[in-house]
Amino acid sequence: MPTQTLVDPATIRAYQQTEYRVFDDPDFSLWIEQTSQPLLDLYRRYDVECAGFITACNPRGEPLDARSNAARQKLLEAELNARGLRFLRGLGQPARGDWIAEPSFLVPGLTLEYARLIGRRFEQNAIVCCGKDAVPQLVLLR
Repeated sequence: MPTQTLVDPATIRAYQQTEYRVFDDPDFSLWIEQTSQPLLDLYRRYDVECAGFITACNPRGEPLDARSNAARQKLLEAELNARGLRFLRGLGQPARGDWIAEPSFLVPGLTLEYARLIGRRFEQNAIVCCGKDAVPQLVLLR
């Protein structure tokens, strides 16, 4: 995590406590800094060693209306499809009740470098990246 960030500490804590749900068969959840056996299983199924959990909703952490967020998600989905990336739908479900869950995508095989690029393009404060160990890490972008 960078030593200096524009993201306030309370928001970072909220991101760290968010449940990152993945809609699969069966569904599973990712938690920051906790190994995920279902993610390891997904790695084997997709023959990958990394993944990224990303969204285009609520740029810079500023809430948008549902229609605007849906349009942003469609643009993100189109980019993933154009690059031939497979993905599963997901939902960033915050622990705090004052935030609305964000539609998201888990992208098997998404590298940290490309996840950062996408996150910045869609003006996100942070992304979640998972390496070989299947331990989700919060990666701040601002």
